Amino acid sequence: MIESNDYFDEQRKIKIISLYGKKREPAKEDLEDIDVVCIDLFDIGTRYYTYIWTMALIIKKCEEYNIPVVILDRPNPINGITIEGNLQNENYLSFVGLYLIPVRHSLTIGEVANYLKNQYFKRVNLTIIKMKNYERKKFYPDFNLYWHYPSPNMPNFLTALNYPGLCLLEATNISEGRGTTCPFEIFGAPFIIAEQLCEKLNKIKLPAVYFRPIYFSPTFDKFKNQICGGAYIHITDYYKYKPYLTGIVIINEIKRLYPDNFEWYKGPYEYEYEKLAIDILTGSDEIRKIIEKGEQINIKKLNEFLERDNEKFLKIKKEIILYK
Repeated sequence: MIESNDYFDEQRKIKIISLYGKKREPAKEDLEDIDVVCIDLFDIGTRYYTYIWTMALIIKKCEEYNIPVVILDRPNPINGITIEGNLQNENYLSFVGLYLIPVRHSLTIGEVANYLKNQYFKRVNLTIIKMKNYERKKFYPDFNLYWHYPSPNMPNFLTALNYPGLCLLEATNISEGRGTTCPFEIFGAPFIIAEQLCEKLNKIKLPAVYFRPIYFSPTFDKFKNQICGGAYIHITDYYKYKPYLTGIVIINEIKRLYPDNFEWYKGPYEYEYEKLAIDILTGSDEIRKIIEKGEQINIKKLNEFLERDNEKFLKIKKEIILYK
């Protein structure tokens, strides 16, 4: 919720209209004299990365005012195959999940747009400019492309791969690494004993991940200039790593080890002022209630819960994907 204001671009002599400030969708007057809206955004394949929802709100308005939309497609950097996480409960839709989609949705931004048209905005005049030579199974490093920051705290591919899980820490009083050079690759808090936590997490043997004890001091955001104990996440196999499962287990173990220190974030989050951030991120109150039991998570049962909507979404995915 660090907003941007409208401004006038002196070099191009045009007004820049912010859709992450006073409003999140274009007003009627913003679209006057517009022949076509072109969307060129680098998404990172995760439900709570809000570029796809800004796109959704633009598509909604363009359908309303009969303005064509063109999407310039880009790769899903964390691959176009792996799906993680259940669909949201419809009572928990928000700006980090306006429409039903898994946490790790495995779609390109063009395919997300195609899904929105297929399911919600059937009358919109949508054109998707497809990529050449895109292979769904590939991760971003496989394409030999430069990484351009899609946002300030998304500095590299590993940040994006961890984001489906480590973003959940935004809903807690645990630092997700903002204020360091490794956001979403490291996490911690002043009350955490790094070695103790990493020993616990490594014993669980989560797929394709090793936790290395570290101490760090953020230069801004949570625990600014305080020494935090925590972990650096080492991913040993991109294909087997499950960041969303990992993020849930991390929170659960921190709460079990430090019950008197751990807290859920209760403030406003991405323009939601009533429901807890953890609930709108996970799409229901079910994950939070599992964690609040204070028990070690049964990984098999948790996986079954997270995969319960996979078959339903795969049927939808078959209808809207643009690449094999």
